Amino acid sequence: MPTAERTGPVVARALQILGAFTPDRRALTLSELSRYAGLPVSTVHRLAADLVAWGALERDQAGCYHIGLRLWEIGSLAPRGLGLREAALPYLEDLSQVTRENVQLAVREGTEVVFVERIAGSKAVPVLTRVGGRFALTATGVGLVLLAHAPDDVREQVLSGPIKRYTERTITTPHRLRAALADTRARGYAISDRQVTMDAVSVAAPIHGAEGDVVAAVSLVVHYGSASPHELAPLVRTSARAISRALMTARP
Repeated sequence: MPTAERTGPVVARALQILGAFTPDRRALTLSELSRYAGLPVSTVHRLAADLVAWGALERDQAGCYHIGLRLWEIGSLAPRGLGLREAALPYLEDLSQVTRENVQLAVREGTEVVFVERIAGSKAVPVLTRVGGRFALTATGVGLVLLAHAPDDVREQVLSGPIKRYTERTITTPHRLRAALADTRARGYAISDRQVTMDAVSVAAPIHGAEGDVVAAVSLVVHYGSASPHELAPLVRTSARAISRALMTARP
């Protein structure tokens, strides 16, 4: 049997190969995989064959590699994604049907937002987010909610680092962002007014888990000027409370 010393590096190299894929790099040739993973072609060729055999990668007729369906199946079992999504989906669908706007569900992973679910309205404003995608905590409605309720050390880490600017409306100074987070906690919801794109406004509210801590956030993203964010807030907060109750009563 392989020893831990021999197995560990193999796993690490396999993860380097999988990590070479991004939303902008969904299909990679062997040489591209080698370059982005930082590994020799011979190593990538051998490990990629094993990953294809297991189903983590797929290879098309042109010889390009893609993320395999089995990896998606395994990833969908992550408890913070699957259990949360199942509890929240009925309420997300209700909110989408009532508003015909974009509805988003997200969690915090470190210093980033990870989107667990998104329902696009029929005439909703285009958004930059996608299910499984990551985004900064500092600009989106869900990000502001999650950052406002994050542990102090996480919040200070974000505030002390570079804050990315997406539009001229993006809050990029720590003192202004700190004030926005305090407002979010005080009123129970966040407003991201054209901070990601100049045609969109997001209203988000916190979702509480069984222990009462904030475990996720739900948001509506609408065209700027189509509705008052403060008028949308009660709808979003009602959905957040319903999802929180569903999580608190769900069986372990």
